[in-house]
Amino acid sequence: MKQHIRSILEDALPAVDFDSDFLFSELDSLGVVTIIMILSDEYHIRIDSQDVTPRNFRTLDSIVSLVESKLKENA
Repeated sequence: MKQHIRSILEDALPAVDFDSDFLFSELDSLGVVTIIMILSDEYHIRIDSQDVTPRNFRTLDSIVSLVESKLKENA
C-alpha cells in the first residue's frame, strides 16, 4: 500500500519530497487538499478536517497509517 500511495501522490505532487521527515511543512493548503482528494477517491474513505494534522501528515508512513485507520473504520 505504501508504494502505491507514494506513486499516486508523487504523480500529483512531483515537487514534494515524500521521503521528508517533515512532509507537512513542505505542503501548502493546495497540496494537502490534493492529497485528501486523491486518497479519498482511491480508497473510498472520508478524510475529515480534524484528520488534517501535522501528526497525520508528517511523513509518508503517517499518511499510510491514516489511510489504514480510515479503511478499518469503514470495514
